[in-house]
Amino acid sequence: MIVREQFDNGLRLLTESMPGVRSVSFGAWLTRGSRHESDARSGIAHFVEHMLFKGTARRSAEDIAQEIDSIGGQLDAFTAKECASYYVKVLDEHLPRAVDVLADLLLNPAFDLGDIEREKKVVLEEIKMVEDTPDDLVHELFTQRFWSGHPLGRPILGVPDTVRALDATSLRDHFGHAYSAGNLVIAAAGHVDHAAVRDLVSSAFADLPSSVEPPPDIAPSTTPGLLVRDKALEQCHVVLGVNGYPQGHADRYICYVMNIVLGGTMSSRLFQNIREKRGLAYAVSSGFASYQDGGALTIYAGCDAESVVEVVDLIVAELQQLRDEPITSAELTRAKDHLKGSLVLGLESTSSRMSQLARQEMYYGRQFTLDDTLQAVQAVTLDDVHRVARALLVPGAVAATILGPVDGLPLREEQLALT
Repeated sequence: MIVREQFDNGLRLLTESMPGVRSVSFGAWLTRGSRHESDARSGIAHFVEHMLFKGTARRSAEDIAQEIDSIGGQLDAFTAKECASYYVKVLDEHLPRAVDVLADLLLNPAFDLGDIEREKKVVLEEIKMVEDTPDDLVHELFTQRFWSGHPLGRPILGVPDTVRALDATSLRDHFGHAYSAGNLVIAAAGHVDHAAVRDLVSSAFADLPSSVEPPPDIAPSTTPGLLVRDKALEQCHVVLGVNGYPQGHADRYICYVMNIVLGGTMSSRLFQNIREKRGLAYAVSSGFASYQDGGALTIYAGCDAESVVEVVDLIVAELQQLRDEPITSAELTRAKDHLKGSLVLGLESTSSRMSQLARQEMYYGRQFTLDDTLQAVQAVTLDDVHRVARALLVPGAVAATILGPVDGLPLREEQLALT
């Protein structure tokens, strides 16, 4: 059973009781991410996330780690384009202690000057790690060009110059504006009682400020075309993409089904045609990235430099076929069954349930039951998939980024044309 409650200061609480488990996943989700930064402060949301684990007025970084370890818990966090999440998973009996630790992180960060300078080195190494991880780097390069000039195109980690420029004043300013009750969603799933969780939250988060400043969100526009970056690697990494739909779009379930057919599984068209039949790539897949007001359908492949031109041609051909010819009934059934199975299996843990509670609250302001979602997937028709494919895969829409030893390869923007 899911229960939602909103406190007078704007803080939202959602709980879902799962009587058959002994664990609880508890998360605090901030509705602000890297897209809500200025260019000059690129990376500050991610840096603040790091700093909240460096100590508070009551606990050192070591105290935080030892307290969670002593109860066998798991504490972690991440920053994304549109949110940041801090979450802990513990046995039900240890929930009060876990909530106290998490609230302390979110309300009382120390922002010690020595910790800030040390953590800059850590984040700069994290940025270098992306540069040395080509399958991550190629997606980062694609995103920066695809949404060029828009906050969604900026790297979540920031860039070295902006990270080095961060100081205690800028961090406290960002923290003070972003970390308010109206920007936070608290979600808990597992062996919980809503009234008990409400009491814990109302006490632990009582000092949260209530002010909210709406972010200046501007819908992104896309930049098609070809970007090639020569880099001394063992293979080339290829990303192709087109504009997609935002999170709340009415056709989102159709997109999920279409993605399964295109490249979402081992039986998909891209995997079978490029890897299994031709042996041109070890990794080839597709996926949808959706945000509040935009999205992208992307295809990734890693292949030998000599095969890049052929792989790009094959991907474009698959996109054209998907647009021009309806998928088969067998493909539709297989895709829907796979998607429904994945949805059900993905919700068997307390952490995934907690995450879904928060995400649905942030993006939709309501909860969709599993039955609601399964029915929406089952309702997708052949005509639906063909309609969405024709809407997204239009001439001049494809963007591509290719990373690797590509110097001298006959790559042309004309290859991307969906005629």
